Amino acid sequence: MIGAHPAGRVGVLVPVVFDEYFARILHGVADGVYEHRLQLMLWPTRHEHAREVALLDELREATDGAILVLPEQSSEELVAALSERHPLVVIDPRVPLDARIPSVAVANAAGADQAMQHLLELGHRRIAAITGPPGWTATEERRHGYRDALAAAGIPFEPALELEADFDFEPGTQAAAVLLDLARPPTAIFAFSDMIAVGAMRAARSRGIRIPDELSVVGFDDSAYASVVDPPLTTVRQPLAEMGATAVDLLVRLMHEEAVDTLHLEPFTRLVIRDTTSTPRLDG
Repeated sequence: MIGAHPAGRVGVLVPVVFDEYFARILHGVADGVYEHRLQLMLWPTRHEHAREVALLDELREATDGAILVLPEQSSEELVAALSERHPLVVIDPRVPLDARIPSVAVANAAGADQAMQHLLELGHRRIAAITGPPGWTATEERRHGYRDALAAAGIPFEPALELEADFDFEPGTQAAAVLLDLARPPTAIFAFSDMIAVGAMRAARSRGIRIPDELSVVGFDDSAYASVVDPPLTTVRQPLAEMGATAVDLLVRLMHEEAVDTLHLEPFTRLVIRDTTSTPRLDG
């Protein structure tokens, strides 16, 4: 119940604050805290599980509620941490969560479907995917969206066209190099993050492959990189700031012990079409 601290105090556990992805989420959290006239305490975890567990214990004493961004803790650990006296909300869960854990997560499968429908409508049939780390919620939901879109279009899934990477530039470059060196390379790549997409563009450029004339690329995030790379990246926009503000709204309702329609919110994604996609030069 809110009121244990003056004006109400919200604690946020976040891996890092300088990364653009987390910074945009925190921007929305800060806006939400401002609108609700709350105090904000920020606790970086650096992706360290033990530190996160210890800090969450400290948050129970120092705040009225907590927001956990991409937490390292398991679903079982988070269930054990649930308390009506100190509610919590997870933003962008790394792994699937127990239904009792309040969460705000992007509609990953729907976003992947938007990316795939765009490529399919352009005429692409040989579409590769460079995923994120296996087991992560974002990876698996986007993977489902990718595969389901292929199946719905009557295109057989080819394991060689789906490679795993980390959500970063260099792993994206390496995975794309493997795809582009295939005897029958893809005509399009759906990258599960913008950083992966930028890496794929680098791999294509080093091979003299023109984008989008010879290879279309779609990312996921709509980060700052998407609009400054050359050519500008077609990508799925995640409403990161909205996710942060929405998490605060949900947390405040829980802090006030108000009834909520659902504990699980999924802000909509939107495809932003720029200059890295076009009809395939040759049917793959």
